[in-house]
Amino acid sequence: MSGTEPAGGTETGDGSGDDAEPGKTAEATEAGDATDAGAGTEVSTWADSLLQVRNLDAGYGDLQILTDVAMDVRDGEYVTIVGPNGAGKSTVMKSVFGLTAHMGGTVTFGGTDITGWNPEDIIHEGLGYVPQNDNVFPTLSVRENLEMGAYILEEVPGDALRMVFDRFPILEERQEQKAGTLSGGQQQMLAMGRALMLSPDLLLLDEPSAGLAPDLVDEMFEKVDEINDAGTAVLMVEQNAKEALRRCDRGYVLVNGRNRYEDSGEALLNDPKVRQDFLGG
Repeated sequence: MSGTEPAGGTETGDGSGDDAEPGKTAEATEAGDATDAGAGTEVSTWADSLLQVRNLDAGYGDLQILTDVAMDVRDGEYVTIVGPNGAGKSTVMKSVFGLTAHMGGTVTFGGTDITGWNPEDIIHEGLGYVPQNDNVFPTLSVRENLEMGAYILEEVPGDALRMVFDRFPILEERQEQKAGTLSGGQQQMLAMGRALMLSPDLLLLDEPSAGLAPDLVDEMFEKVDEINDAGTAVLMVEQNAKEALRRCDRGYVLVNGRNRYEDSGEALLNDPKVRQDFLGG
């Protein structure tokens, strides 16, 4: 592994080149091949990615948090963002969903430039977001929370509600219960279920295991796996970095609001430098 900072990736193609050795950059052999960036080298980009973040500068008010961030999520992919506290991980999610001050760069989703769009418009494009905090309506029932997830539609889609109940049986069991009386894990499942009511192509999850009892963390990760296995792409910020990297397709390490490393989850997890600096050895 080189240990160098990644440059902004050059957009090339469809993600071939996955056989490159970790820590090295595979040269594109023809138009349509992607640059496969090992940990500590250039960031991989693909022209046909579902989500494309390019040279993103963003923050809050006049305070810039992100600088020149590049990131991709391909259709059906499971991608995790890890890094130290204050690295800007959650700011990336909020910026994709239109919740920060945009200062430069672009965000493209499904081929549409959504840079600077309001969240109300972004959800129409097929992108769902589950924030870490305040992610349920505590005075509404579980079922009412789920119905709120489909508020942009003329009527609640019964098949979507059935799908959520099948994926999270406890929500059907507690559907008349006030959301604020649920456990932390149940509230997190409800928040994810509400975001799934519109059958998004990409689900943004900000620290889904935060505050959960240890025995519930594995269950939460399994639910995320199930969502991804059913075809929904996932971009997740997660404090439990080792477990997240074990499960995801690719991972990004952010430091001080900038890309530091990017590779497959397995390669990052097994990279000595990444483990020492960001995963506790």
